[in-house]
Amino acid sequence: MQPVHKKTKHRKRTRRSHHALEPIHLMSCPQCGQAKLPHCACGNCGYVNAQTRLKLGSQES
Repeated sequence: MQPVHKKTKHRKRTRRSHHALEPIHLMSCPQCGQAKLPHCACGNCGYVNAQTRLKLGSQES
């Protein structure tokens, strides 16, 4: 059975309006200057804030 009325482009696009991708917000680390996510530890130096710093393990071959 086929639909009785055609769905317009406007109805279809407004239904899918929340499917749009949002850009990833990055900031520079105040210690080393690498790009990092806000409120997260830096992957390069482990800096979180002035009081906290994570110890990053060294990779052994």
